[in-house]
Formats: sequence, C-alpha cells, structure tokens
Amino acid sequence: MDEKNPEEFYKKLREQLTETSKWPSNYLYKFIVETATGKIDQIEAIFDNMGAVINLKKSKNGKYTSVSITVNLNGPDQVIEKYKEVGEIGGVISL
Repeated sequence: MDEKNPEEFYKKLREQLTETSKWPSNYLYKFIVETATGKIDQIEAIFDNMGAVINLKKSKNGKYTSVSITVNLNGPDQVIEKYKEVGEIGGVISL
C-alpha cells in the first residue's frame, strides 16, 4: 500500500475491483504479522462472524505468520473498509 497517500491507493483499488470483479464476490486478503504479538487475534476479530476462511502459515523461523483470509463481500467499499480496519493495527503488512 502507498503509505504516503493511502486515499489515492484506495481510489485505485476501488477502480480495479469494480472493473475486474462481479459483486458479491470472494476476496482474498493477505497479511504478514509478527507471530508472538497477539495481532493475529486482532485481525481474526475484524473478520469474525463473516464466514471468513482464515489460514495461518508461520515463517521458517516462526517469527512471522502469513494470514490469508478469504471472505465473501458485497463490493469494493467493503473490501476497502476491512483494509482500513486492519490498517489500524500497527505492524501489519498488507500484501
């Protein structure tokens, strides 16, 4: 994500999602977090009660965890809303 101008990033993302997907649709989020920080629980809570499928994969040394989340969403605005919620958790890398 463009850290310097997040609104421009979200504008481009909204345009891309509108052009390339039919909604509602499944969307795949990928995040990287430090394993031992409790941030995985915070991310999981954001997607709680949405029917999300969450897969976790630790790095080779176990210091980081890849969090992949597939969830059915109604449109680009809902995709962006979840990115913003996760973005409020410090130290999470969005892929």
